[in-house]
Amino acid sequence: MVIRHETFTVATEDRLQFMDLTKRVRDLLQRYEIKQGLVILNSLHTTTALFINEWQEALLHDIQILLDRLVNKQDGYRHNDPCYSDCDRSNADSHLRSLLLGRQLVVPMVDGEMSLGTFESIIFAELDGPRERQIQLQILAE
Repeated sequence: MVIRHETFTVATEDRLQFMDLTKRVRDLLQRYEIKQGLVILNSLHTTTALFINEWQEALLHDIQILLDRLVNKQDGYRHNDPCYSDCDRSNADSHLRSLLLGRQLVVPMVDGEMSLGTFESIIFAELDGPRERQIQLQILAE
């Protein structure tokens, strides 16, 4: 078994932003010449998310609307209240949204390619930007 890993950085420009990482991950994987295995992606931040879905502007808009409906920016969260928390970013909504979307992915590698469906993309969600963020890529392969 072969295990490889590296960390790469993404820079975001907005508080809530989606980025398609599919090509970037594919390019990183080509350096390792892996045929069969698993790719594990892990965001190293609690106010970001990683998920697989279709990269389509209308759908991304709908995802943002859904997140806004499920988790309001200001809703009396203790994490935002200095009586309960030392966090000065007022970003409780970002933490809660990350819980809904998740921050890790596992993608199978089959015959040297990530096993993604025709319209599937690896999507990074910035939920408390703009910031620089780190994503860890780990490969478990034979």
